[in-house]
Amino acid sequence: MPFLDIFKKDSSLDIKIKETFANPPTLSTQRLLLVKISPEHASDMYEYSCDPDVTRYLTWSCHSSVKETERYIKLLQKRYTAGVFNDWGLIHKETGKFIGTCGFTSFDYEKNTAEIGYVLSKDFWGQGLAAEAARAVMEFGFENFGLDGYCAKCIEGNDASMRVMQKVGMTFEGIYKNGMFIKGSYKTIIVYNVTKEKYYSHKQESI
Repeated sequence: MPFLDIFKKDSSLDIKIKETFANPPTLSTQRLLLVKISPEHASDMYEYSCDPDVTRYLTWSCHSSVKETERYIKLLQKRYTAGVFNDWGLIHKETGKFIGTCGFTSFDYEKNTAEIGYVLSKDFWGQGLAAEAARAVMEFGFENFGLDGYCAKCIEGNDASMRVMQKVGMTFEGIYKNGMFIKGSYKTIIVYNVTKEKYYSHKQESI
């Protein structure tokens, strides 16, 4: 394929992604609504963002106050508008509570794949909700962006995150010693991935 055609394809996908997340659509699963993160969610977001158990394996540290969370969400509105933020907030249908986020961390235009990420309030761990949100995000990307597959990463020791990756059909890709410098030290990073074909095959087998 000529280089120019590759460039045009990448540019077209990049534009579509930016247009989509300038005003992201609401997605619905059995137990969750995936919505645009808004200022009204600040209080609930702060509840889990200030929890050291939640942020232990994340790249960011605990929020020090609800004001910090409010400032962060205000910044997100600008990033949404600029088309450079690709996450949804998670609303628990039964309680109406904002309990986390899930979305696309980055896109690899050359491989036509994306990395997904997720954060969930500790009060809702162990219920399969992160995997439920991840499936919704992945299927949105397959259907609307024409992606061919995904990867996900976690810091070594984050067994719960690895279980989410496995639940959505991902398989182990590799371990990268000292792969990222996070919170003052180098961390070993574990990577899983899945192709579109393998994702839907795994989903069918799980029914």
